[in-house]
Amino acid sequence: MTTQSEAALEEGLIKTLIENSYERVVIKEEENLRENFRRQLEKHNRRELELNGRTGFTDAEFDRILLHLEGGTRFEKAKKLRDLYTLQTDDGKNIWVEFLNTKKWCQNEFQVANQITVEGRKKCRYDVTILINGLPLVQIELKKRGVELKQAYNQVFNVIIRPRFMDYSIIFRYSLSLME
Repeated sequence: MTTQSEAALEEGLIKTLIENSYERVVIKEEENLRENFRRQLEKHNRRELELNGRTGFTDAEFDRILLHLEGGTRFEKAKKLRDLYTLQTDDGKNIWVEFLNTKKWCQNEFQVANQITVEGRKKCRYDVTILINGLPLVQIELKKRGVELKQAYNQVFNVIIRPRFMDYSIIFRYSLSLME
């Protein structure tokens, strides 16, 4: 029996996700991740922004959104993603920012990326990442047939979780807190 390489597994998974309406995005580093999150959040909140005569967030407003997402236990983070966030805009208005549509989940934006590299205390590269509204919420570590599942598990926990993830971007901390 021939075994499939991890690269072939990766491409097969991505192909399947694209066939199921995921958008493939190229994100190589943390700055690309941040830019993608901002675009997707603006797209997801387009209606609210348009009601307020806007097309997007200013840099300062986006920084306040990131500050709102910072910190908290995994339960507090999950609540932040479910709840609306009241953003006070630079001109003093309030805009309701939605991170995830929990009532009509199919109205969220689903994306898939591969080989995203983030640097904290250690440099980590994720095989496949699933993003919802620009947030990388699912990391998938692929292993070819014949490799024990425990090896993938140990790789994720020894490289990502054990050294802690506080020096990773705020955006990546959401998926990592789910694995604690």
